[in-house]
Amino acid sequence: MENKVILITGGVRSGKSAYGEGLFQGDQVIYLATNQFFDLEMQERIALHQKKRNPKWRLIEAYKDLGKAIEGAGEPYVFLDCVTALITNFMMETEKEHWRLHDLNALEEEIMAELGGLLEVVFKEKKSLILITNEVGSGIVPESPLGRSFRDLAGSVNKRLAEAADEVILMVSGIPVRIKEARSD
Repeated sequence: MENKVILITGGVRSGKSAYGEGLFQGDQVIYLATNQFFDLEMQERIALHQKKRNPKWRLIEAYKDLGKAIEGAGEPYVFLDCVTALITNFMMETEKEHWRLHDLNALEEEIMAELGGLLEVVFKEKKSLILITNEVGSGIVPESPLGRSFRDLAGSVNKRLAEAADEVILMVSGIPVRIKEARSD
């Protein structure tokens, strides 16, 4: 896997992270973990991911300044898990219960600027990047305004990342389905 951006999306527990982690050969990987400890249940989920992760990979726990965090690093591979946790963190920072459309648009631009900074370093330094994200818009309409705002924002950010990615893989019940192939020039 050389100089590629791959977006892996799918439902919760569909095998996205395990599949993505399996695409790397060797130990020269930066693992960008974007989850935060909001409660005990989230702490348990994070602990599970930590046990499965390759301990030789360099871990960076952050959701901001990601481009700066990897800039100049010798590792050729970057793994970000996950975009939807990053979106959650940005939304929790703002702590609005009722999002208006212009607020969501501004937040989307802030999130895309963050991810754009990461992509800029990846492209400049000819690294490969795998982004893990959740496909949240295929289910029921969330009951709360906050849930609907999250769903809308995740859908918009995922769409924009898919446009920038060389490949997009949808995980369905543990099976990878390529929905965008890398061009062979």
